[in-house]
Amino acid sequence: MPLPDPCAAIAGKKWVLPREARACMTSFQLDPVIKSNIIEVVNKTLAFHTSVTYQIQAPPPYESDVHEDLHADLARISQQEYSSEFDFHLDIYRTFKRTNDGHCGVYNYCYDSLYVTYLPLPLVLLTEQDGSQNVYVAPEAFIVASNEFEDEIDFWQDALPGHLKGKLESLSGAKVFLINGESPSVAVNQNAETTGSYQSFATRQNSFFASYHRGADGWDYSLGNFALQAHPLTDSVELTVQRANSSTNDTFTLPYRSRFGTASHEFTDSASYRARNCVSKQSTNGVDMYDGSIDTQIPDDARKHPVNVILDAMPLTDIDLPEHLQPALPALGQSYSVAQFYMLNDNVTGVLALGSFSARNFTAFGISLLTGLQELQAIGAKNLIVDVSNNGGGYICIAHWLHRIIVGPKESTEPQAGLDSATRAGPLAQLIVKVIAAGGDPDEVLSYNPIQWTNATHEPFPETYDWLEPVDVVINGRNDSFSQRLGQECQPFEWDAPSHALFKPKNVLIVSNGRCASSCSLFSITMSKSEGVKTIVTGGNNKIAQEYCGTVGGQSTSFSMIDTELKSTKLKNHTLAPPDFLTNSVQGITWRLGFGVHDPEKPEEWQQHRADLIFPLTAETVNNPAKIWEALARREFKTPVSFRVQTN
Repeated sequence: MPLPDPCAAIAGKKWVLPREARACMTSFQLDPVIKSNIIEVVNKTLAFHTSVTYQIQAPPPYESDVHEDLHADLARISQQEYSSEFDFHLDIYRTFKRTNDGHCGVYNYCYDSLYVTYLPLPLVLLTEQDGSQNVYVAPEAFIVASNEFEDEIDFWQDALPGHLKGKLESLSGAKVFLINGESPSVAVNQNAETTGSYQSFATRQNSFFASYHRGADGWDYSLGNFALQAHPLTDSVELTVQRANSSTNDTFTLPYRSRFGTASHEFTDSASYRARNCVSKQSTNGVDMYDGSIDTQIPDDARKHPVNVILDAMPLTDIDLPEHLQPALPALGQSYSVAQFYMLNDNVTGVLALGSFSARNFTAFGISLLTGLQELQAIGAKNLIVDVSNNGGGYICIAHWLHRIIVGPKESTEPQAGLDSATRAGPLAQLIVKVIAAGGDPDEVLSYNPIQWTNATHEPFPETYDWLEPVDVVINGRNDSFSQRLGQECQPFEWDAPSHALFKPKNVLIVSNGRCASSCSLFSITMSKSEGVKTIVTGGNNKIAQEYCGTVGGQSTSFSMIDTELKSTKLKNHTLAPPDFLTNSVQGITWRLGFGVHDPEKPEEWQQHRADLIFPLTAETVNNPAKIWEALARREFKTPVSFRVQTN
């Protein structure tokens, strides 16, 4: 008699127990063909990842945070036996997470975020009046949970034991003493060891906690890694807390719940689950741009404007920041998408809340940044706060543009407002350039085309120039090769830049929770190190140095871009070329590595980015951006204390 199908048992259900989702995911034996395919694609694509030899043992200050030999671990994985395909994927997933590089990862949407796992108790780290810090259930936890999980909140209400049953709301603002019988710091640090994405241990600690973010359509709320997980691996948690206005402690166990992912495809059984979620899609692999038999249209923004953005297994959150925490200040008229402008009630401090360096329309985005800053200046702003909390990057040239228009034309902004860079010059990459230089890209659409780049003195390469002659280096005892230094790729900008600075660097603050990456890092680093702009991290462990950004890179990309270059130059059948993914997978890499500001001979990726100040969060300011801005304006700019009280 055949065994029951664990995937059919949960088919069509929005909410399931994590163990039920796990039973489905772990029911598939690992096909040796799939295993071999993934390892070959990933290994060969790493030849284009600039950081692979650096990550074997990162230099100070990250020598304790990054020490992952990807090729060695892939060799181990290729020899290891696995009880399921899911276990095999988790090993690769965690291996790449150990690089603590948000550009470098392997994601398989057969498993990653197929079911997103939640707990209705996001946590925050708050600072007491005496400077001590404690973990709390977020004061807004019940509002967030009852709005986002309206159809499931009763499950958690009923799951609470004894006198707590039906009183989930009473846990909001509770002080947390123990998580699974241990100090909360144990759970925080365990998360920091596995969450990846940022070199700084302190920033990875911050990922555990709830935070806010300016999204394209409004203010978003991130639950943090305690209350939101990409895989259904945790069934429940035991907490010991002291509720607000209580003198006694409560210990209880609360189950996690897994919700069907918004990007997942419905299924009815194991076979349809595999067919709809696990096999490669049209966008998984690259295309031959010169194969007239297929549609090779690429949006202009994607082709013309290079990006630097982190990847993760988690989709972007669409959970709303509770209304009472959203800025009541009216957004100025030039606000657009992820870029919102406000004038604080002191009438001298403007705010740019910038949730991303990408928006729907590149041209409109660039215009809005200029006109928004000019609008602030016109109504009297002398100071500027740029809030880049949870900004994962985006268009490189938007980062350069924002730097240029804030501080004006000067040696540090013209002709290069960003970082010079280099790409890896492996044998196959060299062949791509040789084919293109010999006329192999007549429509000038490929990323390795010399006309896309400039040299160290910012002069454009001739269209037939072989610019990838290797510069040989030794990193961590391994031979490696990189291109010559590449200069600026953004100027002249698409828009006319003002002939003067809009704000003095001493009057600018860059604020975040440390989770600023990629193009956000490019902007923050050059503003800090080249212009002396002050950087501030909100929250975080005050006994550990906080960094204002992480995951720098110079340009990120993915396997599909590399595959397009190979197919379009007819090199796909080369022995060094990776095959197509057979699975619904994405591999991210750093394609260009930026050189440092203070030490221009070494990558900025491995240099220090310590924040100038830490802003301690309290129950009154946590996840309340306007209150944070107003407090910073009073403290840093010495503005009057007579702010109007926010009334939303």
